[in-house]
Amino acid sequence: MGDPSRYTDEIVVSWPELHRDARFLSQQLHQLGTWKGIVAITRGGLVPAALVARELEIRLIDTVCVASYAAGSGGPAQSQSGVQVFKGVAGDGAGFLLIDDLVDTGRTAQVVRQLLPKAHFATLYAKPAGRPFVDTCVKEFKQDKWIFFPWDIDYRFVKPIKDGGNLSTKA
Repeated sequence: MGDPSRYTDEIVVSWPELHRDARFLSQQLHQLGTWKGIVAITRGGLVPAALVARELEIRLIDTVCVASYAAGSGGPAQSQSGVQVFKGVAGDGAGFLLIDDLVDTGRTAQVVRQLLPKAHFATLYAKPAGRPFVDTCVKEFKQDKWIFFPWDIDYRFVKPIKDGGNLSTKA
């Protein structure tokens, strides 16, 4: 969960909530005009990019592949501001949407912004430190909230309390 001392609370985003927020983001982006394509920031931006692509009938999708040092290292990568760039894209991003799930500290956003300065940067969610790097977002959360996405969690059956279940998440 990152550095636990930085977070005072957790927020779990469900699949239906994520899908609803992606549709809302798509509506906002549709109102801004037409787009040449989408550049998803891996890995978190892959699912939101697919949902936005569907809603806006965009077929041209590419990826910028990045990771923070904390996410692990390996393979050929270019290092910028504590972020490894494994794969970029050609051009300056003009006419393209740059999609991610969340902008948190802004480290990744700064690096990707430098790679594609003319792209329209859209995220589902933003925290205050990263918000200045994003053009459009759906929801903002406090910096001390840890966000769990549907692909980060495991849904499990929990016994009813009457049958010996308890309030913990363990079955």
